[in-house]
Amino acid sequence: QVQLVESGGGLVQAGGSLRLSCSVSGTIFSINVMAWFRQAPGKQREFVAGFGSGGRTIYAESVKGRFTIFGDNGKNKVYLQMNSLKVEDTAVYYCHHQTWPDYWGQGTQVTVSS
Repeated sequence: QVQLVESGGGLVQAGGSLRLSCSVSGTIFSINVMAWFRQAPGKQREFVAGFGSGGRTIYAESVKGRFTIFGDNGKNKVYLQMNSLKVEDTAVYYCHHQTWPDYWGQGTQVTVSS
């Protein structure tokens, strides 16, 4: 059974930074199937960052240039470095294992204050 556990969320002022991490267990870790999503109150869950063909990184337009997804194969972890945070980045952030079946973490709250 694949398990994903996110951590690193919290309260930060606008312009600040946070690094989210997602620990993956129960499967052979492959960074290429990992992605981050987020869900703000009253909104649908949306894609934030992931990997495309050839391992290239893909980002939502709203986070390009500010967020970076990367992994550590030795630690079975995927990270989301978030810089220049904005109030509109406030959401619950989820780690997603994009396989069939797919798996989700429990989410970690990120709150950006003005």
